Amino acid sequence: MKHQSGDIMSPFSLPAIDGSLFDTNSLKGKRYLVSFYRFASCPFCNLRLHELMTRYQELNNSFTIVAVFDSSLENLQRHTQKHHACFPILADQDNACFKLYAIENSLLGTLKSMIVRLPDLMDAMVLKGYMPWRIKGNITALPADFLIDEKGVIHTAYYGKDAGDHLEFSQIKAFALG
Repeated sequence: MKHQSGDIMSPFSLPAIDGSLFDTNSLKGKRYLVSFYRFASCPFCNLRLHELMTRYQELNNSFTIVAVFDSSLENLQRHTQKHHACFPILADQDNACFKLYAIENSLLGTLKSMIVRLPDLMDAMVLKGYMPWRIKGNITALPADFLIDEKGVIHTAYYGKDAGDHLEFSQIKAFALG
């Protein structure tokens, strides 16, 4: 069942790209974003990580982002360490968190993104070099974003309609600074 605003955030622990085990319980008392992504070499996903990294300094110092990928740790390290993220990037190889948060799959949504978001796709692949050489993970998974408040309550639950559809950064920023 999909999570919604007002639900208590379901805590989880997953391996991070730095080799540690990250537990969302470590974020108690803080506001944060949990963002779900497709496979590690997904151009849309890497473009979004790039955006979040580039704009991270606009957010409150106590706010953080937790990125969760449908990927093995080894594959995730291969494709995302180049971002030098200042927030945790986690591997959910068994899709336990994807199931816990009812992350959707849609072939139509995946195809739609390749048409509607063609300029973004070309930017990701041609200009930024985010090529999907190794598709290891669910290609039809759709992204989802959850803004979590200091009490562990979901403030905003956003389920993407296509492979490149995420919560607007302006909404993340307003929540982080609010």
